[in-house]
Amino acid sequence: LEEAAFQLQQIFRIDISIALNILGIESMRAGHYRIAYTCFKLAADRGYSKAQFNVGLCYEHGRGTEKDLEKAAFYYYQAASSCHPMAQYRYARYFLCHRPENEWDRHQKAVTFLEQAAMAGITEAQACLGVFYMRGLQPKEKRGLKYLLLAAKNGDAQSRYHVGVCYEKGLGVQQNLAEAMRHYRQSAAAGNRNSQERLRV
Repeated sequence: LEEAAFQLQQIFRIDISIALNILGIESMRAGHYRIAYTCFKLAADRGYSKAQFNVGLCYEHGRGTEKDLEKAAFYYYQAASSCHPMAQYRYARYFLCHRPENEWDRHQKAVTFLEQAAMAGITEAQACLGVFYMRGLQPKEKRGLKYLLLAAKNGDAQSRYHVGVCYEKGLGVQQNLAEAMRHYRQSAAAGNRNSQERLRV
């Protein structure tokens, strides 16, 4: 593998970590998961954030290695620390869903990563953050609505539904049933069942 990566590096004059990551992607596409994992791991150990993210995916889904969410989170954190937006989202999602809230410093870091991913345009992070702010112990409704609107504008039908709920109930915005119905209709047209049910009522 390292010889193939070296040859690829020479042909394209690219960094060995990038070459290993490319080989990993091509191996994954071909269904050679163990080889893909090995390539990603070699590049990740050299500090390449895209490969660290890919190793996290391998651990999260059990591709080429055993499924291990703790190890996935470790590699997502490594990539997230290098400003990889999707890794920021995946680390934050893992941490907020699978770790106790009493780990305050790490909890805050997860929220910071989630905000960075949301601002980088990751729709999943925007949606997650919107719901997070709406449902917290001390809800921040205006902040939650801001992120739900971003995700809805990026095509997330579930977030569009949540925006409708905000308008219907006056959460973070003045209550406006006509605006709520508009959001429900858009969400329902995109296939959201909650919105479809809400329109039947």
